[in-house]
Amino acid sequence: MPDIALPYHVDAALDAALEAGLEGRGVSRPVSREDALSLMTDAPLDAVLHAAASVRDRFKGSSVSYSRKVFIPLTHLCRDYCGYCTFRADPQAGMQPYMTPDEVLAVAEAGRRAGCKEALFSLGDQPERIFPEAKEFLKALGFERTLEYLAAMCDLVLEKTGLLPHSNPGLMNADDLRRLRETNVSVGLMLESASPRLGRSGGAHWRAPDKVPSLRLRTIEDAGRLSMAFTTGILIGIGETAEERVDALLAIRSAHEKHGHVQEVIVQPFRAKPDIRMARAPEPSKEDLQRTIAVARLILGGEMNLQSPPNLLSEDYPDLLKAGINDWGGISPVTKDFINPEAAWPQISSLAARTASAGFVLRERLAIYPEFSARPEFVAARLQPHLWKLRREDGFARGSYDQC
Repeated sequence: MPDIALPYHVDAALDAALEAGLEGRGVSRPVSREDALSLMTDAPLDAVLHAAASVRDRFKGSSVSYSRKVFIPLTHLCRDYCGYCTFRADPQAGMQPYMTPDEVLAVAEAGRRAGCKEALFSLGDQPERIFPEAKEFLKALGFERTLEYLAAMCDLVLEKTGLLPHSNPGLMNADDLRRLRETNVSVGLMLESASPRLGRSGGAHWRAPDKVPSLRLRTIEDAGRLSMAFTTGILIGIGETAEERVDALLAIRSAHEKHGHVQEVIVQPFRAKPDIRMARAPEPSKEDLQRTIAVARLILGGEMNLQSPPNLLSEDYPDLLKAGINDWGGISPVTKDFINPEAAWPQISSLAARTASAGFVLRERLAIYPEFSARPEFVAARLQPHLWKLRREDGFARGSYDQC
């Protein structure tokens, strides 16, 4: 691979940090914590962006991917009360605590008809532990835990529609992961932050027992031991320091170094909403988001798939490409973003046009990235025939909207 020169010299220490990042080797020749902190706090933004984009170009070329998905919010009930969340809800009179199997199947079928290939299941963490309504609903259908019901709904969608499930259910133990492995081509859990400090009174993770970083890292590592393709990431602007952002990215890199299973890392910005405890908290600027994405690219290396949601930066989202991302995440032509319902996804045709204007080619991928779907140890035997119906030889999606 060709050497890449720095755009200009800053000082010896920062030049060394940028040169370490330009190696792009991630876990095999990692950027140090000291260098990462220098890049996060001291290096000129233009230099960091140049280095990150150069690494992305060298390892990923001109392709930028997305997944055509349908969003299935199985339940909004959650035992966590994070300061930034509008997805979670307490039980309400006259409303079912969970989607019923018929409702799940109807949404999935609408997605199939619209050309979706991923069924993204999102839900709150362990609501049956604090809400009798959740426990009663589950018991009536023959389940004790939300994660058991989730596994059954993933199985239903897989068999009835052929969509490939990807679940984001919060904390999971090894048995939960084994069960989901039979019907999910990948699973996800945002680390969000490596800072236990955010769980103190008044912090973003106050009254959120499932947001303890060590517990989330345990789930990430358990998935690695089971060879499950995994999506994780960080949420920026929730009260963390620059050092804590770096430490979260380093924790993700460490888990991937051990197990080689992290298929995608998301850098997501906090967005203030009127009905949250953090309604008046400042949002990260575009430049702050770009810098964090770029440092993530330099920490994680050129082989990692790096994503930031386009709908959270409105019309400026192509500027995220300058920071080194190579994926836009899931885009749905059927359902809204239930996590950020005020932020509409771009139309896929518009996403393709704006990606092309920035010099890249939009490619449709599946819920599991090509480099993982090609390795049989990452896909349960039962999933293989479903996967190969949708997978092209190069690992991207069959019959996809792309420009190849």
